[in-house]
Amino acid sequence: MTIRIAVFGAGRIGAVHARNAAALPGVEVARLVDPGTDATALAREIGAQVGTAAGTLADAELDGIIIASPTDSHAELLLAAAERGLAVFCEKPVSLDFPTVVRVTQAVEAAGIPCMIGFQRRYDPNFRAVRERIASGVSGPLEQLLMQTRDPAPPPRAYVARSGGMLRDQAIHDFDQARYMLGEEIASVHAVGGALFDEGIAAEDDIDSLMVVMVSASGRMVQMANNRRSPLGYDQRLEAHCAREVLFVENRPATDIRIAGPEGARTAPPMDYFISRFAEAYRAEMAAFAALIREGTPPLATIRDGLEAQRLAEAARVSIRTGRPVALTPGWMP
Repeated sequence: MTIRIAVFGAGRIGAVHARNAAALPGVEVARLVDPGTDATALAREIGAQVGTAAGTLADAELDGIIIASPTDSHAELLLAAAERGLAVFCEKPVSLDFPTVVRVTQAVEAAGIPCMIGFQRRYDPNFRAVRERIASGVSGPLEQLLMQTRDPAPPPRAYVARSGGMLRDQAIHDFDQARYMLGEEIASVHAVGGALFDEGIAAEDDIDSLMVVMVSASGRMVQMANNRRSPLGYDQRLEAHCAREVLFVENRPATDIRIAGPEGARTAPPMDYFISRFAEAYRAEMAAFAALIREGTPPLATIRDGLEAQRLAEAARVSIRTGRPVALTPGWMP
């Protein structure tokens, strides 16, 4: 059967998802919705029609939607999809207002629609192999998890204002990986953060530098280091310290060429940003979304995972503000 989907959002990540979905056999991107940009060229490229949100949601032949529009539109579109019974792939976060995240999650789960959240690292072959090796038991119990995520340069101030800031936008991927690798919930969060170098980010009451220590329900430890700039380029690494071995996910270089001469040797820098670094993972996400619609294959990241990762981000915000660790009881709310 041919799956008909619509894509909301034709910006950077929306275009990635639209192209990847359109390239899948048996998938038709029927509509493209983005009132803020000229989506005509992308629609022509993938064979879609440019439509309005209302008209697209009223299309009785749609099987699902991809939500890659600005964050402040996610909750409304998820609720509309739940009412229509449409499958949904939604970029994180669901909302910048945490009670709204809880309300929308409950509505989506009550409706029973297929829904996955865009935590693409779960679909990256390297991250997934580390998780599966730990889960198999061959590495021994995971004791300490260390993660580093540093962007090449700060985002524009206008983006910071709408994205939810560093914790809900960038670091939320690390919060998700903590739960994914550990296979259990986090019991406490202690975060320190500040705007050390970017005046625009500071003016938006956001941070550009972050460090977090978390402890899981069974006492295992997680350390995160995040930054909005890196002289190294896109710096994204993970180290899983287990009882019998240590597992690493290193930066992926732009090329595998090593150049040597009398002055020494040098290698290529890391891939330029997350779009190129996780290109394979983004393709795998869309294949998984198609399998979710066609066969009911459970996704690796559900809307509940989105809720719990954001709960950790909200706890980190409270910890930064108060200067104290936050104990996470079940259902904790900021």
